[in-house]
Amino acid sequence: MEYVAVILPSLVVGLIFWFAMKAIFNADKAERQAEARAQAEADSLPARPADNPRPDSQ
Repeated sequence: MEYVAVILPSLVVGLIFWFAMKAIFNADKAERQAEARAQAEADSLPARPADNPRPDSQ
């Protein structure tokens, strides 16, 4: 039983670290997917010329 008391804190800290890193990587993955979807949507829209690109050119 002494071995469990010695190893248990390390295991708990390791599991907390693992869950935290998993959450961070999943959030990063979701953010990259959302950015890719937004970029694909922006690329699929036709480019519109600006109404007045140079205000001093009248």
